[in-house]
Amino acid sequence: MSHRVNGDSSSTWETTPPSEEGTARSSSYSYDDEPAPRFSKKKTKKKQPFWKELLVIFSVALLLTVVIQTFVARVFVIPSASMETTLHGCTGCVNDKVLVEKITYLFRDPQPGDVIVFRGPPNWTGGKQPPNFVAGTLQDLGSMVNLSEPSGTDFIKRVIAVGGQTVECCDDQGRVLVDGKPLDEPYLNFGGGPRQQDSFEKVTVPAGKLWVMGDNRNNSSDSRKHGDPTPADGAIPIDNVVGKARVIVIPVGRWGSISDFNPQTGGK
Repeated sequence: MSHRVNGDSSSTWETTPPSEEGTARSSSYSYDDEPAPRFSKKKTKKKQPFWKELLVIFSVALLLTVVIQTFVARVFVIPSASMETTLHGCTGCVNDKVLVEKITYLFRDPQPGDVIVFRGPPNWTGGKQPPNFVAGTLQDLGSMVNLSEPSGTDFIKRVIAVGGQTVECCDDQGRVLVDGKPLDEPYLNFGGGPRQQDSFEKVTVPAGKLWVMGDNRNNSSDSRKHGDPTPADGAIPIDNVVGKARVIVIPVGRWGSISDFNPQTGGK
């Protein structure tokens, strides 16, 4: 054991010999006496077969697609001309595919002017049931690349009035009235003909429901056509709304946002 005497820089050190247990080393001890260290061989990680990596990538991509489509946004195909010219759907052409986001309606209900996708109630679908989750997801993915038809139980229309409001048609200028006031609807399509709509009786929209109509007003099967057993039954439940149509994503030449012009306030 070493001791320093009186803190003097010129004093010497005394070194004790190693103890019997070998816990101390003498000044003559050499590290050359240490045994050579043993090195373990690192095992080389075996590379996964390509097909397994591909399967993992595909599974993750499918899972992300399902999660995003369920909770965030989803692409829908428009096979009907009922929303032309806002949305393009026709026989023998490339139908619009639109991005429908689901976040907005977590915080508020649909408003007049919103273009929405919704699940058709039984009186809209003729009793046809929507496919189950897995089948519906696969069908939607297939329809996006034209490998299958859309489900046929989802619809896209514009909100005209909400619960508690009255709707009727028409005034002397052929305009729809909500709560007695004519709507401003610059998006309407009459195919180049006179701005004339089919009249329908005054309807009070039930609470929790929406009155929806197509922009191609005389070529749209909407709330006016599905009033069974009463005209008010043509309104659709808010709970059936899937989301708000935001953007046309296909075809590329029609990229752009979808107007939510409020007809009750003149877009304000």
